[in-house]
Amino acid sequence: MPKPREGHFTVMEREFEQGLWKVDNERSALLFVREAPHQKVKDGPKRLAKYMDATINGLLDPEAQGLLSNLKSRLYTTSQNNLNLHGVELNKGSIDPKRKEHIQYLDSICEQFVSQMKARIEAAVDFPAGVGQRKIWGGIEEEKEAMSEWMIEEVGRHVAMSAELCKGLHGREGLLGKLCLAMWESTNVQHRPLVVHGTAGMGKTALLCKLAQEMRGVLDAGGMVVIRLLSACHPQRPDIDHVLYSVCLQICLACGLSPPSPLTANTHLELLRFFGNILNEVSQQGKTLLIILDALDVLSDQHYAYKLRWLPTNIPPNIHLVVSMDTNSEAFANMRLKLETLESFFEVERLSHDEGKQIMESSLRASQRTLTPEQSHAVLQSFESTGCPLHLKLILSAARRWTSFTPLTELHLGANTQEMMTQLFLMLEKKHGKELVGATLGYIALAREGLLEAELRDIMSLDDEVIREVYKQSLPPTPSLIRLPPHLWARLRRDLEDQLEERWTAGVATISFNNRRLAEAVATRYLTSQRRGRSLQILAEYFMGRWSGKLKPVALLGLSLLLSDRKVPPQPLWFAPGLANVRKLQELPYHLLHAGLWEELRQEVIGNAEWLYCKSRVCGVSSIIRDLDQCSQYMDCTETTLIRDTLVLIKPSLDFLHGHMDMSLFYTELLARLSTLATTFPAVIGQLCKQCEDWLLMYSEPILIPKCSFLQQPGGALQYTLRGLQGGVLCVDISVELGLLVAGSDDGGVAVWSLNDQQLIHSLVGHTAAVLSVKVIHRSSHCLSLAADGSLRRWSLLSGQQLICIQEAIPVGSAPLSVHLHLCEQRQVLRVSTRTQVKVWKLDGAELCSSISDEGLVVLGVLEDSVVFLSDYGLVRISNSVDGTPTVETQLEKKRRHLIVVNSVMLPKRGKVILVSKEGFLYQISKAGKQTAIEFPLLPSLLSVTEDEKILLAGSELTLSLFKIDGDSVDRFLNLHHDDDILSACISSDCRLLVSGAADHLIRVWSVTTGALLDTLCGSDAPVTSLVLYRGFLVSASTAVASIQMWNLKYDTQHKPTAHIPSSCAYVAITKDTDRIFYVQQPSQMEVLSWNNLTGSVSERLPVSAEVSCLELAQNKRLLLCGLISGTVLIYPLAVLQETLCIPPPESLARVLCLAVSPQEKHLAVGYEDSVGLFEITSRDSFPAVEGPLQRFPLSLLHSPMSSMALLSNRRLLYGTSCGEVKLYDFNSRSTSDLDPHRSRVTCVTVSNWGTHVLVGSEDAVQRLWALNPLALDHTMEYKGFFFEGVLSAAFSDNDQFVFTGSQDRTIKVWDVATGNLLYVQYVYSPIVRMVTFRNGFVALSQQGFVIREAFHCPDRVSPDYNPLRNIKAQYRVTSREKNRDSPQTSMSDLQDFNPAQFNLNLMSVLRSRPSATCVIL
Repeated sequence: MPKPREGHFTVMEREFEQGLWKVDNERSALLFVREAPHQKVKDGPKRLAKYMDATINGLLDPEAQGLLSNLKSRLYTTSQNNLNLHGVELNKGSIDPKRKEHIQYLDSICEQFVSQMKARIEAAVDFPAGVGQRKIWGGIEEEKEAMSEWMIEEVGRHVAMSAELCKGLHGREGLLGKLCLAMWESTNVQHRPLVVHGTAGMGKTALLCKLAQEMRGVLDAGGMVVIRLLSACHPQRPDIDHVLYSVCLQICLACGLSPPSPLTANTHLELLRFFGNILNEVSQQGKTLLIILDALDVLSDQHYAYKLRWLPTNIPPNIHLVVSMDTNSEAFANMRLKLETLESFFEVERLSHDEGKQIMESSLRASQRTLTPEQSHAVLQSFESTGCPLHLKLILSAARRWTSFTPLTELHLGANTQEMMTQLFLMLEKKHGKELVGATLGYIALAREGLLEAELRDIMSLDDEVIREVYKQSLPPTPSLIRLPPHLWARLRRDLEDQLEERWTAGVATISFNNRRLAEAVATRYLTSQRRGRSLQILAEYFMGRWSGKLKPVALLGLSLLLSDRKVPPQPLWFAPGLANVRKLQELPYHLLHAGLWEELRQEVIGNAEWLYCKSRVCGVSSIIRDLDQCSQYMDCTETTLIRDTLVLIKPSLDFLHGHMDMSLFYTELLARLSTLATTFPAVIGQLCKQCEDWLLMYSEPILIPKCSFLQQPGGALQYTLRGLQGGVLCVDISVELGLLVAGSDDGGVAVWSLNDQQLIHSLVGHTAAVLSVKVIHRSSHCLSLAADGSLRRWSLLSGQQLICIQEAIPVGSAPLSVHLHLCEQRQVLRVSTRTQVKVWKLDGAELCSSISDEGLVVLGVLEDSVVFLSDYGLVRISNSVDGTPTVETQLEKKRRHLIVVNSVMLPKRGKVILVSKEGFLYQISKAGKQTAIEFPLLPSLLSVTEDEKILLAGSELTLSLFKIDGDSVDRFLNLHHDDDILSACISSDCRLLVSGAADHLIRVWSVTTGALLDTLCGSDAPVTSLVLYRGFLVSASTAVASIQMWNLKYDTQHKPTAHIPSSCAYVAITKDTDRIFYVQQPSQMEVLSWNNLTGSVSERLPVSAEVSCLELAQNKRLLLCGLISGTVLIYPLAVLQETLCIPPPESLARVLCLAVSPQEKHLAVGYEDSVGLFEITSRDSFPAVEGPLQRFPLSLLHSPMSSMALLSNRRLLYGTSCGEVKLYDFNSRSTSDLDPHRSRVTCVTVSNWGTHVLVGSEDAVQRLWALNPLALDHTMEYKGFFFEGVLSAAFSDNDQFVFTGSQDRTIKVWDVATGNLLYVQYVYSPIVRMVTFRNGFVALSQQGFVIREAFHCPDRVSPDYNPLRNIKAQYRVTSREKNRDSPQTSMSDLQDFNPAQFNLNLMSVLRSRPSATCVIL
């Protein structure tokens, strides 16, 4: 260690000072000292010269030896805690790995280094209490890092970058002044956002940073500036959802407002709504807020962000929004269309000569450099040709390498930015080698989120072309181990310091380019098609860990092939339990896809269940969806699309759980959605399902394993669900030319979607009551909306602005069917008709032209300039719509009495109106007064005509009839049938395809020419009340839900979702092998339908004489039992449904309330309103028969109605009532016992398979498990969840060890019969209305109509730390009786402190304490 001169320090001394002797650094430093105490004389100065300082004469330097002794003394004195001292004798002046003592020395130093390094890493990760903990990067522990900490890091990064960029800004005072003036003038009024634009490299980002700096200095204490430099995320393109969430969170934390919930943050439309609301709230507080969003043109394609639909155009007072973008970008073109005027646009123009000179002088001062006058002149002369700040920055970067004597001919100044980048590349190639430079820059450019420096060195070591160039003059020192020499990267990194930047994110520093233009130039120069493919493959292989611990071949100079270890690390998916390899998750899918390694992509990513879980858990499910979206763009792979759609379906559950979904739950969701598709797509989906099932079978905790698909499946005709309204959809209209859909809801909202990308464009706010009608004005890109608040409004579909508002257009509170909006674009008039009045306006203004009414008459409709009125007595009067003058009067023929119009429809092309009367006639009335009347067999609730007015559609109850209109004749040619009331229908423009929707949520597609049923579309959540066809798609809506669905009528039927029975059936029953389902539909209950679950269709219809009141199945004897309100019980043998048995009603004709079959199916109990009868199930000549009643016992008139019952062994009946009473009746002793009552209606009484227990459940939170021999209450189980309460169905396992319950809260629960403990809770998205024991699990029916088949797997011993509620926000309590030899006792615990909103339960303290036989609380 040489002695430093005065004021001068050597590099080694600086390293010791900073790394070892600086305060607080000693605990993180490792010190290794090697001594050679007894070195032989023959290994003297000559052999050890490379280890010692020598004078010019070759002798040892005594001064250096003294300094070395002092250094050792200081180290031994001050660094005892981290000093590792080794003594070893050298062999010929070096270490010989073959000598025993040298091997021991090397092993010792390696072990010390590894153990001590691990200890320091663990100490850095595990902070002491009170210091605060840092979240492990890639960790999935349940630690809750405060939102504010993440926000401080995010804000701090952008503020720091903003401050750095401000330093080099000179000039632009005029543009800054204009921006400040525009903000000042609009402070107190609603205004538009300000747009800063310019070509690339013109300094838009620096300008906005300066604006933020200036505004922070002038705002008052309550004001705030929010800045996001989106281009700083390059090469990653930020998602608009992340940007908006980040901005909203910062505003909320600064202004003391409630932050967005996880559900809001993960739902695009909710996030947009929250963003708008938060701006209004801050505005109303009177605080000044400036939001700066730089480089909107670099946003990712998520939600088509570049179309800027998310950007508000009306900014409230006190709020300022400034954005920037490239003038040549698509985002700028969309902004021009959005704002329409140029007042809000500010262009960043080229810099002047003087401004460039100021920047140059400032930059040279900062780097402590100067240029000669000639060099300065050359710099400014080159800069003046462009006036571009980026061009000047590149010139100054090159100027730092000049000397004062560098001739002007060697300056190599480019005339523009591109030429300067080319000069930079040429300089680097000349100095470092073309292959090394091209590969290094190429890998940085290709990396998805930058590269760690260690990763870059590893990847360069794997590149054979780079290795060949490095070792083209000589072979590597150790041929069996080849790496890129570290000094080559260090030299190149130094020359690139002005072009690269380090970005610290989540604890790691990645290297990337500091501007986009440079990355684009690198891609153009170096990433040819061949090199790009090779580089992407190397990146993919690196992140797969393909060459870790393996020998990679390379051909070097003079050698044909050399196998060498490149010493690259392994790339496991998990570094440790709960610690994921985030870099692999981020980079691998991208590189596999773009390298064309699609088979590896399917195996490693798409079809890898563990990968899907790991990335969704660590990076969020949205990141996987984006990965799979990219895969679908390049790969023709149906499985990829299906898996992507599956994750979209799972996403709401993950969002609800804050992304903290267990692997078991994630695998269960995948299986429950994809099982049916496994046989159709065995390569990817089949393997994925097998991985999930194999893992679940080996799971060490209780688990329900799906054996079929029972959750909503991906694929099928349903393509998109459009959201944006808050109420049910009353009306829809489509602009085919613009590709826009307009819909109005019952809460007054109007929404506009793009049908091309399925994105919400506008939410039109103004109406205060239900929107009754919407119409698109095709020629002007406008639309009209008419609402029950009486207003008629005109909107621009491009800007979303309200153009006209007409108040009192109709009476307030008008009903939807009583109001009609007629638009005549040729005459440029608008007509609104109610039952009593017609108003006419000019289409281009709010001027009322006329208002027509006729006392005592109702308006049938408007035909061009004529209004058709009708009286109750059949008088038709046709008046002029301009002045109301009657032109024609006529009396309807065949009118027998008071005329009641059932429905009517206008035929404007034929100049007719068609109406149907309740007397059974169809009238055609022309505007000339001509009329015809024919008998009509229907009373249609739905009446419409096709666009060409050749076909009339009439829907009445379950039948849709089609009539051909030919002149005055109307002839029926087709009858189409649904299983429920038909609510809507539409026909394609070529009149070949008809689509109809019904109250049972089903949509059916028919051939108009043949009448054949082409398809049945399942998946609608409500009765289908609106249908519109659009370019091969079908748009459906319902007044009961706020969403609109888009169906692809040309979908691939290979992955059509499994058909199921209609949802919300009145009564259902299912066989245990799930081959048959029997159900009764609402509201008509006069028919039992038999559903074949194998074919997915109704196999038989069983009409009955009265409404059905209950259904039951005798599983083993295969009998369907059907109770009627007339008191009759029908019994259908499943083998021959036509051979019906009948139990006649009692004399009182009391309705049947319940049916129950004994466990051995020997007896049947029938519960009537006033009594209960016991019957025997026998057989005669191998045919089932029913004998009895064997006994009957009456029910008191004061007895509340029976709601559920179970027939036990030994002729005992346990039943519950609608008031919560529970009773046990013994037919043998004719005695009744009262059991503990419930607080509400008893919904479920289920006896175990072996007759030892019975479960009683009710609509409240309580269910009780009773032992039957002797009768005793074993357990009272109380469960309160986030949703509704109450048990609907139950089934015991085949060995009676467990009981499964289906609840109103849409969950299935598994309880231990012996202990009463809750073992598992599974959310299935729909209440379970029926359960049946099957093998080692159960089969069930959900309220939505899905069949559920699951097996229950439970280990022999459940861990005491197991928490069955970790994926469910709920609480439960079990109260059990003391089981002893003397007397059974039951003890209830107090539930006063029960709080269903308290989700985080402290389980450990309860489970670790001594368990109580009386009460276990989880």
